Formats: sequence, structure tokens, C-alpha cells
Amino acid sequence: MIAFSKVLRAKKYCLVIVLVLIASCKDKPFSDEAVADKPKSSATSIVLLGTIQDGGSPHIGCKKDCCKNLFDHPDADRQVISVGLFDSSTKKKYLFDATPDITTQMKALKNFGAQSENELADGIFLTHAHIGHYTGLMYLGKEATNSKNIPVYAMPRMKAFLENNGPWSQLVTLNNIALKPLENEIPVQLSNEIQVTPVLVPLRDEYSETVGYVVKGPNKSALFIPDIDKWEKWDKNIIEELKKVDYAFLDATFYSGEEISARDISEIPHPFVIESLERFNDLSPNEKSKIVFIHFNHTNPLINSNSKETKNVLQHGFRIGRIGDVFGL
Repeated sequence: MIAFSKVLRAKKYCLVIVLVLIASCKDKPFSDEAVADKPKSSATSIVLLGTIQDGGSPHIGCKKDCCKNLFDHPDADRQVISVGLFDSSTKKKYLFDATPDITTQMKALKNFGAQSENELADGIFLTHAHIGHYTGLMYLGKEATNSKNIPVYAMPRMKAFLENNGPWSQLVTLNNIALKPLENEIPVQLSNEIQVTPVLVPLRDEYSETVGYVVKGPNKSALFIPDIDKWEKWDKNIIEELKKVDYAFLDATFYSGEEISARDISEIPHPFVIESLERFNDLSPNEKSKIVFIHFNHTNPLINSNSKETKNVLQHGFRIGRIGDVFGL
């Protein structure tokens, strides 16, 4: 009886510890290790395939501390911004933006959701003609995979740019890609479960217009805006747009203007993270939790999961995108 009593007390003690641990996990700010939903591997969902701004990390010519060790010791998680979409109803997979890291991102997408026989995406949605967002298309040409009619969804100026400028026009003439025209705010129905809608946003549009995308799944929806000038330049109210979706992957190129010394910051006017924090400060905890910051310049301290800036963002209830994060739709 004495031995049994000791066992019973030990079980009660363990139960108390478990309950305390469960309670301690509640109402804490998001951590880098648990920022995304955890849907079943076979569920319709979005995966972050990269989070870095166009120039990559390390950045060419960079001599700052943020880069110098990375030239000798590259970080495989520092991939240029892209998201993948898995449609469980059709088992098809789509890539949003074709980056210089498309080789590894296509491989990651192949293994995401359900295992795919297809080594390439079933379609690519382009946001605009800046180098981190479309130049990965070159690897679909005859020098590399020599793909066959991969659907590439593009707005009118973006489509014309690809058709009328080499080497991109060769992808069209050789049927490596099949251009699919998009119109602003006109949905593309990929299946009974997935709808994708382009939305024009302001940016320095040298070669094409710029869009974000609203992706609607069977249960949830997401807003993807990797690039925009400033929130106040948009003809839409970002606060109102947040109310319409469950996730918002938003441009966070620079934490503040202080990190840029060699460039005129007015020529690259992204929303500073500190500006976004102020703009979104009065949102409810639920609305704040929708926001996932992405598209980090190599100087952005949010890349470092241990930085004080990272801790500040998380403590305020926002999310920071990390490669491999999955969001159920």
C-alpha cells in the first residue's frame, strides 16, 4: 500500500506539472518557432519558400557585419521571397514569384503537401519585374530544365515585357512557358477550392505594374504583398483589407531608415517596419496576429531571430515569416 501511495502521489505531481506547463503557454506573444498554423500535411495550404529581399543575403558587395560571415558560411534559409501554394483537391502546386533561388524553391514545393511526380510547379504567379521576382524564369529555358508550357500568370505590362524582351521572349517562343493574362481584381479560379485575385499596388514600376495577390482557400484566405511603396500611397486602406483575410504577408524590407547608409532611402520607399508597427498598433490581438512580415533586406535585424527588434515585433503580437512556415487555407 505504501508503494502504491507513492506512485499515486508521483502521478498527481506529474499531472500538476503538465497543467502548469499548459497554462504557461497561453497568452504569450508569438515566437519564431511557432508563428504559423500547423495543418495536416495533405491540407490545402501556403508555405513560405523564402523571405529575403531581391538582392539576397549575403548581398553583393556588402562589407557589413550582417553579411561578412555569410560569404564563407552561407545560410540555406536565406532564400529570396517566394511562397508556394498546395491545392489538396487537385494535388497541384503553384509558385508565387520566380526568384533567383527557384531551383531549391521548386524542389521544396515538390516535397510540400502531397509528394509530386512533377519536378516543376503547375503554375507561377508573378508580382512584378524587379529582379527577385521574375528572373528565376531563366532556369525554365533550354540552358536549364527546358520546361514545356508552364503556365505563368502575369498582368498586361508584365506579360508584354516578357513577350518583347530577350531572353524572356525566347521562353515564350520556345513554349517553355505559357503566358496567362491577368486583370486587376479579376479572380482566377484554379479549382473548386482555390481562387487567386491580383490587386494593383503602388511601386516604382519601371518595366511592369506591381500586384499583390489575395488567395482564397476552402476555409481561409491570405493577402500577399511582398513589395509596396508606402501604405498611404495605396488607393486601398490596408486596415480594411486586413479585415477581409486570415493572413497578410506584408512588405517589411527595412526595419527603419537607419540601416541604410549607402543608398538614398527616398528612391526605395518601402514601409519601414517601425511605421507599420505604429499604423497597426491599435488593431485587436486577433488582427495583429494575421500580419506576417516578409521580404527582408539583408540589413534588416528581423532576419536575426535573437535580435531585440525581432523580440519587439513578436511582443507586440505580430508574426515574422520564416522559411518553411506553413499556413492552412
